[in-house]
Amino acid sequence: MFLQLLISGLSFGSLYALIALAMVIIYKTSEVPNFSQGEMAMISTFVAYTLLGASGQSFTISFIGALIFAAILGVFLEFVFLRRAKDPNILSLILITLGFEMILYGFAGWKWGADQRDLPFPVSDFDIINLGPAVLSYLNIATLLITLILMFILFVFFKYSKVGIAMKATQQNAMAARINGIRTNRILSITWALSSLIGAVAGILLAPIATLDPNLMLDPLLKGFASAVLGGMTSLVGAALGGYILGIIENLFGGYVSIEFKSVVAFMIIVLVLCFKPSGLFARHYVRRV
Repeated sequence: MFLQLLISGLSFGSLYALIALAMVIIYKTSEVPNFSQGEMAMISTFVAYTLLGASGQSFTISFIGALIFAAILGVFLEFVFLRRAKDPNILSLILITLGFEMILYGFAGWKWGADQRDLPFPVSDFDIINLGPAVLSYLNIATLLITLILMFILFVFFKYSKVGIAMKATQQNAMAARINGIRTNRILSITWALSSLIGAVAGILLAPIATLDPNLMLDPLLKGFASAVLGGMTSLVGAALGGYILGIIENLFGGYVSIEFKSVVAFMIIVLVLCFKPSGLFARHYVRRV
């Protein structure tokens, strides 16, 4: 039983890690937690579903189309709403993301309705590999591999690419970055596009496990945010590890304590981490002096 819970925890932890990474990328650059992240991923997943069904496109084309849409949606939110905020303090920007979340949620309900749908996926959750007392589905393997590959690409991107370094410079000091020739507004747009794209990958991977409806990402967004808080909102590695830790912990609680208690774990982790280590387990704590 323990091995099966561990495998399931790693699979769901991969999805939480992706959502946490998407939120941390935004937070590191703009210090704004994007609470519309889940609905942006949900809408992008519906776009993939529409391309697969109504347009009859292949999964590859639909997947790429959904990612392109997600990137455009991220740029749209940053350029149209956040950049033009008259009072761009953190609280007002957070409220804008919450408002955008409700707009997307309402649009999804109007466009696709509340019916639950199945997203066709090339890999089945019913084809399994036996690992002694546990089973590992092909979809679990695909989720783990895609997540790890995407994480590796992200870490290389931020460490070695010019755009990634420019993102880190913008996060550390936007004014100094502009003085050194970095177009910070363009960097912010790229950051929101990248974050939205990563969230869309999480949504498309989650839909075959769950069911596709407007509520698809409500619970995973909370779990992703809890993962980011657990690992550290300023640490990409910490956010990824936080996702896996949360996935394993909640599965163990669900298996050995109560399945009803499973949904409480994320709230409990947020409260405990904010009380005892506000910067997260893997991030450094900085104190600003004024």
